[in-house]
Amino acid sequence: MTEIEFPAVMPPDAAARREAVARHEKLTKPAGSLGRLEELGVWVAACQSSCPPKPFARPRVVVFAGDHGIARHGVSAYPSEVTGQMVANFLTGGAAVNVLAGVAGATVRVVDLAVDADTPERVSAHKVRRSSGSIDREDALTEEQVHAALVAGRAIADEEVDGGADLLIAGDMGIGNTTPASVLIAALTGEEPVAVVGRGTGIDDTAWMRKAAAIRDALRRARTVISDPVALLRTAGGADLAAMAGFLAQAAIRRTPVLLDGLVVGAAALVAEDLAPGAREWWVAGHRSAEPAHGFVLSHLGLTPVVEFGMRLGEGSGALVALPVLTMATKVLSEMATFEDAGVSTAEAELTSGPVEE
Repeated sequence: MTEIEFPAVMPPDAAARREAVARHEKLTKPAGSLGRLEELGVWVAACQSSCPPKPFARPRVVVFAGDHGIARHGVSAYPSEVTGQMVANFLTGGAAVNVLAGVAGATVRVVDLAVDADTPERVSAHKVRRSSGSIDREDALTEEQVHAALVAGRAIADEEVDGGADLLIAGDMGIGNTTPASVLIAALTGEEPVAVVGRGTGIDDTAWMRKAAAIRDALRRARTVISDPVALLRTAGGADLAAMAGFLAQAAIRRTPVLLDGLVVGAAALVAEDLAPGAREWWVAGHRSAEPAHGFVLSHLGLTPVVEFGMRLGEGSGALVALPVLTMATKVLSEMATFEDAGVSTAEAELTSGPVEE
């Protein structure tokens, strides 16, 4: 089988970044007074190679759906059939991601990579299999399947960028998917199983113990392939996670900014950074999930979340809550007047004008 090779990731434009920093110094406000908004606007300008940056015309959410064999062993509060049911809910506009996207000015696409049910052709074109393997005792995917999932993720990113998307958000939907995500995070950050186990869909203490045991057993298997990101996805990921990793890496290769969501997308991002080093420079963390393992992702990637609302839904919901903030940051740089334009005196001018005679 042909090895998957990712081209080198080019960093965001340093010249545009410098221009944006300099422009902030000229806007009608004290330097640094808008805090993180200024940093985010500078990042957008660098990603777009343009100062001032352009407001996003077509932000796009892609929800990666897939079932996981581990869900059959009591690690979730919901049965696996909910994944397919939620895909239908996304398509009719009834999910949280649809509502939040409508408010934030984004559109939503859902793709079925491994849902254990039949789904409409418009979402299943990239389907790899029905449900991934139970990772505590078997590989999630075969070599052919992990290859197909990575190729699918890259193709989906290309489809979106070629279709005009200027900001991407990856979302997730899959009962049991926080278990493989937690395994990937523990493997790549060196954390112990008990540190990464969260409540997921709201599991009770008994289910939490089952989940901790599943993560422990899967992590033993994952640690044998930790140096190979593709083998790690095959062993302990799933088709949806592998496709997300390919999607996030390809977005960076295509010089398209990404707002990251929570735990599951964060796990895919860790692998994507190994697949395409430097991809993280094209990402901003939309939020910090209530899931404990997500903090390890943010620390490992050196990302600071835009918002912290205690969310843990997935679907891209946390990133969508952050999208209006990113839009504001962009518009500050593009629409706010400079001191010169507005005829407003600068602090330097006041200091150098000398005393006023009475």
